[in-house]
Amino acid sequence: MTRQNFIPRIQKLSSASLCLLLLAAASPPSTAMMKHGNMMMDETGMIMNANADNLPRDCKEISEDIDIVIRAGHEHAQKFPGKMFAFDGQEWDVKPCSRINITFINDDQIRHQMMIHGLPGYLYPDGMVHLELYGQGELQASLIVPSRPKTYLVHCEIPQHMEKGMKAQLKVDGGDGDLPSIPGISEPITPDVYPVAWSQTTWIALIVSLTIGLAAPIIGGVWLNKRLQAKKLSTKDNA
Repeated sequence: MTRQNFIPRIQKLSSASLCLLLLAAASPPSTAMMKHGNMMMDETGMIMNANADNLPRDCKEISEDIDIVIRAGHEHAQKFPGKMFAFDGQEWDVKPCSRINITFINDDQIRHQMMIHGLPGYLYPDGMVHLELYGQGELQASLIVPSRPKTYLVHCEIPQHMEKGMKAQLKVDGGDGDLPSIPGISEPITPDVYPVAWSQTTWIALIVSLTIGLAAPIIGGVWLNKRLQAKKLSTKDNA
């Protein structure tokens, strides 16, 4: 390869390398969320319809800023018998026209959502704000609530997660009543029923279990008393 051919090739290679460097510098880092309309997402989760600035039509100004941390996971359902998932809180009450700054934390290794429904559609498409984490992690987003008293549904929309306990309510100015089936707050629409088939075998198992449960302490007490008596006699003999 002659010197005349070598120099132009080096120049072309340098130009190509410079273009790649400029493209890399212009590209967002992998940790930044991509924006698409009202949705932001990355490899950890997504946020839809967040709103920190636009006022509802019935609000002249933001009344106050409220910071709320909402945790989701299996451990938060342990205080509710029969439930599998839950938020760490089941109710929040805020002032009209408040800006709510939510920190959503997923304490599980599985996917969870935190959705608020019933918001005005002209400001929140489909009337909702949506935060979702595909596993353990944390997201932050804001919304501004209208002025009129209302109770908004907060839940996880993943199949069976709400039915298994992941449901709460957000009240503005005291709300307009409690929603049904909020764990620890309101009665379920359809209570869980666990019927027992009382067959002869079931009755026998119950009687045997009760007999053993009542007899075990008595037998244990008698045995322990004999051991103590034997120990006392042994101590006297040695003396």
